[in-house]
Amino acid sequence: MPKKRKALTKTVKRWSSDDEQLPPKLSRVKQSEMPPLLCFDSPVSLFESLIQPMDREVFFREYWEKKPLHLQRSDSSTASYYQSLFQLSDLYSLCSQGMEYYRDVNVVRCTNGKKEVLNKEGQVKSSVLTKYLSQNKATIQFHQPQRFKDELWRIQEKLECFFGALVGSNVYITPQESQGLPAHYDDVEVFILQLEGQKQWLLYTPTVPLAAEYSVESGDRIGSPTHDIILKAGDLLYFPRGTIHQAKTPAGVDHSTHLTLSTYQRMSWGDMLLDVFPSLLCDSSKTDISLREGMPRRLLLQVVNAPTPAYTSRRLASVLRSLADEMETGKLGVHSTHMKRDFIMNRLPPYSQQLLTPCELLCAYLYVFQHYLPVISYLYVNVCDEAPELVVLVLHSLKNQRESHMMGGLCKRVLLSMQGLKFPLSHLQALRQLQKAEHLAVAQLQLPTDEAKLNLVLALWSESLLHVL
Repeated sequence: MPKKRKALTKTVKRWSSDDEQLPPKLSRVKQSEMPPLLCFDSPVSLFESLIQPMDREVFFREYWEKKPLHLQRSDSSTASYYQSLFQLSDLYSLCSQGMEYYRDVNVVRCTNGKKEVLNKEGQVKSSVLTKYLSQNKATIQFHQPQRFKDELWRIQEKLECFFGALVGSNVYITPQESQGLPAHYDDVEVFILQLEGQKQWLLYTPTVPLAAEYSVESGDRIGSPTHDIILKAGDLLYFPRGTIHQAKTPAGVDHSTHLTLSTYQRMSWGDMLLDVFPSLLCDSSKTDISLREGMPRRLLLQVVNAPTPAYTSRRLASVLRSLADEMETGKLGVHSTHMKRDFIMNRLPPYSQQLLTPCELLCAYLYVFQHYLPVISYLYVNVCDEAPELVVLVLHSLKNQRESHMMGGLCKRVLLSMQGLKFPLSHLQALRQLQKAEHLAVAQLQLPTDEAKLNLVLALWSESLLHVL
């Protein structure tokens, strides 16, 4: 006979990204030499300190997706902290690490309202960049500095938790009396942090409010600027996607360095509909025979005897109304197909993860990722339809690589790690328990057998998602 198992007395704990203090083994994280002016206690506190003295609720009610905001900071401590995030000397130092044109650095300038790309081929040399700045009056655009600067990693990882969306960044270094890019608008929400020197920003009324793509705008379309702003070191500027803008370094300023934090790309309700609609139709067609009926003959031919476009529109509108009713009453579930997975696969790993040993990593955070919870995290639970049966798929970002963040494409290692943990549908309630509880005894898991409970906990623990007390 098999030996009887001992009673399940172990308790598992998840660490929330809102915890005021880190677990003891995580407290050895090396911090920036410059005392941070930002509050990293939680994603919310980080964002609030980033936009201080602006109130967070006022910001989202009056400015977010509506109009620009300029926050002036006159204290030297803020300017010093901003400068510590990235400066021209940092770029020169990074050139020794194999920076390449196009991938890491773009050299650009705006001439007569048009963008010129001055990139060379191969690796970037600091001496060549110096010539570009002094002789060509060109702007150096450095891609995704959070790959190399720890404090930016720390900031952007928290912001990704706050927004529940990817947060990228670029550094722009522009010499005096020059402009890098022509007037254009972006498809992202933009936060500008002025790190060194000064820069003049001209903002214009959007021709495409809340634009879904990048575009350059000609001078005869943009009209007069609505804002003429001089950003000084320590200042912050926000403007919504679609805001037309151009910027230049004023005379008398040796060079300007600013950091652009961008987020909310392809995060609209339209994007959500495109993501969830295929699964909605698939689920509904399993129970609604009208969706499985064939279309009228010759509909696609658009010949004389084919059904009219008005008939087709009425029939499809009827289907959409039926789907809407089922969603509103809860009869039809709404499941993200790609957006959640894309976020988990591409977001930053937890700050300081690479500084921990494998044993210490076992004490890592268990973050929660569910669209209705206030804190975004690294655990993603979703029911997916994979033959031959429904399973629960658990994805996380602990193995993501900071060096590839927002750089496009995924390395083979990351792709393999994102296959996820698959559990039977019967494990869904137990996983929900683990999402909601700070501490939970293994015996309390809603699974039928002790073996199933242990297997679930061991699987999550082996992925560094649980800490055993």
